Amino acid sequence: MEKNNVHLSHLVFTQAKKYGDRPAMYFRDDDTKIWLPITWNEFARQVRLIGKALISMDVKEGDRIGIFSQNMYEVIVADFANFAAKAASVPLYATSTAPQIEYIVNDAEIEYLFIGEQYQYDVAIEVQKTSKFIKKLIVIDPKVDLKGNKNAIRYSDLLLVGEKANNDVEIDRRLAKTSEDDLMNILYTSGTTGTPKGVMLHQFNFTEAIRIHEERLAITTENDTSMAFLPLTHVFERTWDYFCLDHGVKVYINHSPAEIQSTILEVRPTLMCAVPRYWEKVYAAVNAKIESTPKIMQTFFKWAISIGRKRNLNYKRYGKHTPPDLETRYKLFAKPLFNMVHKAAGLENCKYFPCAGARLSDEINEFMHAIGINVCYGYGLTESTATVSCFFPENRDYVIGSIGRIMPNLQVKISEEGEILLKGKTITSGYYKRPDANKEAFTSDGWFKTGDSGYIDMDNNLYITDRIKDLFKTAGGKYIAPQLLEGIICDDKYVEQAAAIGNERKYVTMLIVPAFDALETYAKEKGIKYESRAELIQKPEIVALYENVINNRTKELAKYEQIKKFTLLFKPFTMEQGHLTNTLKLKRKVINELFAKEIASMYPEE
Repeated sequence: MEKNNVHLSHLVFTQAKKYGDRPAMYFRDDDTKIWLPITWNEFARQVRLIGKALISMDVKEGDRIGIFSQNMYEVIVADFANFAAKAASVPLYATSTAPQIEYIVNDAEIEYLFIGEQYQYDVAIEVQKTSKFIKKLIVIDPKVDLKGNKNAIRYSDLLLVGEKANNDVEIDRRLAKTSEDDLMNILYTSGTTGTPKGVMLHQFNFTEAIRIHEERLAITTENDTSMAFLPLTHVFERTWDYFCLDHGVKVYINHSPAEIQSTILEVRPTLMCAVPRYWEKVYAAVNAKIESTPKIMQTFFKWAISIGRKRNLNYKRYGKHTPPDLETRYKLFAKPLFNMVHKAAGLENCKYFPCAGARLSDEINEFMHAIGINVCYGYGLTESTATVSCFFPENRDYVIGSIGRIMPNLQVKISEEGEILLKGKTITSGYYKRPDANKEAFTSDGWFKTGDSGYIDMDNNLYITDRIKDLFKTAGGKYIAPQLLEGIICDDKYVEQAAAIGNERKYVTMLIVPAFDALETYAKEKGIKYESRAELIQKPEIVALYENVINNRTKELAKYEQIKKFTLLFKPFTMEQGHLTNTLKLKRKVINELFAKEIASMYPEE
């Protein structure tokens, strides 16, 4: 039976009528660490009250309202309250600095800003001092020190404003006139190059996104539970949670990314979207655990994994009947071991886990499917309302090496230059107040230029080779795909981060941040003495270790792609230092500038 599409402004109220006092979301109490429910009725009540309060404070239709916070259930309430008031939500990353916030506030002309915790509040105060737009800060965390700011109001007090507001007729009028053309979100890109751009997403984008996900992710039901792990600011988590709420999935709000290792063990969700870095850590942890066992157990684990690989990748994904002897070995020997791994990681209820945002190595992707963890790998952009392509969640017919089958009714083609181009109802209508950027982003006949190079196979699976803007050319005229190189090196357990260097230079080099937990264990086993990490990475034995890592992992590459020299760094690339965007992508220009000395040392002849 086809599901009726619900406008996001009405979604919570519609679901409250259906589900009543059934929990819609759960949040974790900071003090007791107990997960507490927010029912659909309570969700709808708060959405309506906050919406009424905003209208009473003179929020007009079409206004832009900012949300600057960590993941909190109140953030989701605020989002839907904005929609109820017929305003657009502008989410801001919780780690953003004052200049970043000031730029977005000024660009979107934000007058009202929801605030999460003390850090965000202190940043917002700095912006408020000079902003000609911000009228009121709405503070969610009751522990925030408002510092006597008369232009700040607590979330709890805003609810009281809504209770007293005599404007039910007005909010009902606004709800009655919603349309598919309503601007719902402006999501600002991280800006690896140039200034951030506000991606406009309208109701028709979300209507189509939910519809095509219903078709692709048809096994999702109201009995599922999802962990909101990624920042709600990110289009991936945001669109995913809209989809989950639309389907009655119970959403658990993971407050801080650093808490996920404990919270996932408490919730043990059936669904959770994550970036590849999460699975890289799971992969490293599982392999470290295997390597810490006696040799006979290591052999047994490896045998079990080979059984899982044959059964799950050679037969199950193609819908083929598994040979009886292989199925017996899987059920009696491999699966019990895998179940132990799943339980230890909080993944034993995993139905499927969407994964996107960066490259997931084939090695890790294959490993997860071999041990029975259904990673639903995909690809998307803010400008495409998230998903462009993904694996089938039923754990079938996926192709390792691809980024999944193209989503239903989305048009994708490859330009003559090899760029992936998109057209369809999920594609943004453009950037907010940026006709110049729109002209650059779209072809003359309306195709959106992703900036990614790739190709499509005969079965409509999409493959990505690299970011076109990231490609660089050596002095010898050879093009290098840095993300591919970095991914190959970062697959190693001794590597945390890597940045390929070599634009207009004679050869390729790399800055490498070691995975220090694994490296320090190695140093201890080898009896290598050191006083600090800075000293450790200078040790000849450690340099030799990374030479071996690089040589072994790049030996199949063309000679011009191979890494001739490298420099180990004892501090990671971070957002705070400006090395990474809010979505953890390398800011290559910044890295080249900040590490100019280290890079120059790898090219002594220049």
